[in-house]
Amino acid sequence: MIQSWLRSLQLRLAMRVAALYIVATVVVIVVLMSRAYDTARSLSDQELVFRAADLARYVSVGANGLPRFDLPPNLTAVYDTAPGSDIFAIRDAGGRVIAAAPPQFGDLVAGWPRATVNTVAGPVSVLVARSNTNAAAVYSLLRKFIHDIIWAVSLLVLAALVIGILSIRSGLKSVRAVSEMAAAIGPHTMSVRLPDKGLPSEIMPLVTAVNRALDRVEQGFTIQRQFTANAAHELRTPLAIITAALDEMEGDGDLVELKADVARMNRLVEQLLRVARLDAIVLDATGTLDLNEVASSVVEIMVPWAVTRERMIAFKGSGSPVHVKGNGHEIADAIRNLVENAVVHSPPRTEVLVRTDPDGRVSVADRGPGILSEDRERIFDRFWRGKGVQCQGAGLGLAIVKQIMKGHGGTVSVENRPLGGAIFTLRFTAMPGEDEKSSTSVEQSFTASTGTGS
Repeated sequence: MIQSWLRSLQLRLAMRVAALYIVATVVVIVVLMSRAYDTARSLSDQELVFRAADLARYVSVGANGLPRFDLPPNLTAVYDTAPGSDIFAIRDAGGRVIAAAPPQFGDLVAGWPRATVNTVAGPVSVLVARSNTNAAAVYSLLRKFIHDIIWAVSLLVLAALVIGILSIRSGLKSVRAVSEMAAAIGPHTMSVRLPDKGLPSEIMPLVTAVNRALDRVEQGFTIQRQFTANAAHELRTPLAIITAALDEMEGDGDLVELKADVARMNRLVEQLLRVARLDAIVLDATGTLDLNEVASSVVEIMVPWAVTRERMIAFKGSGSPVHVKGNGHEIADAIRNLVENAVVHSPPRTEVLVRTDPDGRVSVADRGPGILSEDRERIFDRFWRGKGVQCQGAGLGLAIVKQIMKGHGGTVSVENRPLGGAIFTLRFTAMPGEDEKSSTSVEQSFTASTGTGS
């Protein structure tokens, strides 16, 4: 399950989209941070340049003919309010400090290289700086802004990722639908083809190839069924001649054994023809019938054959008619196959019980070895026989039952009985009874009329 999930195309696409979004997010955040810090530094440098130019405007010539610095009262109040935060030093061309705030800064920059600015008092050197405290506050605000941007970008990327994954799922919806349809195609639905409308163009060649493969498989199935039907028809006439000739002969046990072998061959030919007929035509299941009558007639016909095998057959019918829509001949054939299968697998001197229920069920129970849980689906496949099965048969009887029930819109299932044996159940859709009398069951044992109790 985990390996299948890891191989999922949807997961692979989602992981690649997620990786792309994550890489894009990291790149955007790194670029944004770098640009933000560069911009902050550039603005800080530009602000210092503007301040230096502004301070140079207040340099004038004093009464003694030397440059002097007169700062307006409002700016003086600003610099006095935060001493040490915004500092400057102004020197004349000879290096003399004209003004400095704080005074110690003038002594500190005495030996620094000078870049002069022309003023009314001649060229002067203006040095301005900002303390780390102010810079830290600016960068703190910048970090908070970047942190908020990262959260916003992350949420946007997450939303885009979710939308992308949902888009991938929606885009693969048609592919999943085609996969489910392909998984449902079986031997009895070979005419179904995968639709190619609404599929991604990358999937179209695969769907086309699968449909062409299905065409070839269907053609092979058709040839096989035609061969089976033709072979059965060709064998039917010679087997009828052999059977008639053997019936006129008298002999010992070898002749009896030969007649049994020919009877089995006749049975196999009949089953092959039944399979071919069920594959070729659609059952007419529009008639109304009573399951009690159909099941009891099948039991009555098969009792003599079961007695020769030292088995008993009992019928337990519903107290009221069980009307269903269906084909009486086909339903009788399905019940007959189940009864035959039950008699063959039951030990001598045991009873096979055929029962009908008011809800449209017919069950056939035996006292045989039962069915292994892993074989309960496969026993309805054509030509399948369980391991260690000693009885003769081609493995077509239960497959015919399943096909008949499918034609009636019903089901066939098998379970093991608590005290040993198996119970096969046919489920039909019962029609509402017009005059239901009572729910008392009617039980008949057809072995009594034969005079051979065991």
